Amino acid sequence: MSVKPIIHDELSLKFKSTLATKQDLAAAEDLKDTLIANNGKAAGLAANMIGVQKRIIALFVGPLPIVMLNPIIVKKTDKYLAYEGCLSLEGERPTERYKKITVKYQNENFETRQQEFSDFVAEVIQHEVDHCNGILI
Repeated sequence: MSVKPIIHDELSLKFKSTLATKQDLAAAEDLKDTLIANNGKAAGLAANMIGVQKRIIALFVGPLPIVMLNPIIVKKTDKYLAYEGCLSLEGERPTERYKKITVKYQNENFETRQQEFSDFVAEVIQHEVDHCNGILI
């Protein structure tokens, strides 16, 4: 298990991440380990939060941690105002989110998947994809 420290430097978090490749699987595993170690404090993490500028996110879907490589939100419906916190930032901030999203991503075997998510899990994915795009709440 390789738990990494969480990055708090807003400047480094504002860089857009590049596509993940098979060479980034160790970073994906580190991200999942770091998420598990922060269970109860974080519902999801993006790779740039552990200093890796790649499009990789990890999140809990129920009790299970999952990793998404190169996630792209391809559909979103039912906009609402959310108040979110972030392990990298102090406090909570308002942001627009969508109740239902469809995400295209690759799993850890680099198989392409497309899946619909809703409610809190959808909100977490949107937050972490924003991180990949250099967007902070």
